[in-house]
Amino acid sequence: MVKIDRVITRGGDKGNTSLGDGTRVPKNDVRVEAYGCVDQANAEIGVLRLHTAADPGAEAMLGRVLNDLFDVGADLCVPGDAGNRLRLTDTPSLRLEDEIAAMNAVLPALTSFVLPGGSAASAHAHVARTAVRLAERRVVALAHVETVNPEVVRYLNRLSDHLFVLGRRLNGNGADDVLWVPGANR
Repeated sequence: MVKIDRVITRGGDKGNTSLGDGTRVPKNDVRVEAYGCVDQANAEIGVLRLHTAADPGAEAMLGRVLNDLFDVGADLCVPGDAGNRLRLTDTPSLRLEDEIAAMNAVLPALTSFVLPGGSAASAHAHVARTAVRLAERRVVALAHVETVNPEVVRYLNRLSDHLFVLGRRLNGNGADDVLWVPGANR
C-alpha cells in the first residue's frame, strides 16, 4: 500500500528528483522525461474521461487506462532489477487489442485520414492520442540508452491506436468524423 503523508519535500528544489529505487537524478534525465510524458498523457486521458461520462463503456475503458498508465509510470521510475515487482505484463495490451477490435467492428472503413474534431470528446481523444505518442517516443529514446520493459512500448503503441479508434466511436461511430481533403485550401 502507498502512503503519502507529505507533498512538499524540498528534495527537488535544486533540480534533482528521486527515482523509485532512491537514486537521485536531474529532473531532465531521460528516464524522468519518459515517465513525465506518461504522466502528462494520463492527465490528458483524465480530461477525455470527463467528456465520456454519459458513455459507460468508454468511461470504464478510460478508467482502466488511467490505472494502467500509473503502472507504466511505476515500471519506468524503477530501473534495473529493483523494479521487477512493478513490471508491466502483456495483459493490459491484450485487453486494449480486444477493445480496439470490438470498437472497430462497428465502424465504417476509412476513405481518408481523420482530422481531430467532430465532437468535443473525439477531439480530446486525439489530444490524448498525441500525448501518448510523445510518451512512446520518449520511452523509445530511453530504451536506446537503458533497459526498458518492452511491454511498456507495446502498451503505449496499442493505447494510441485505442484512442484513435475511440475517437471515431465518440464521433457517432464514425458518422461525424472530420476527414482530410488533400489540398482543399490551396
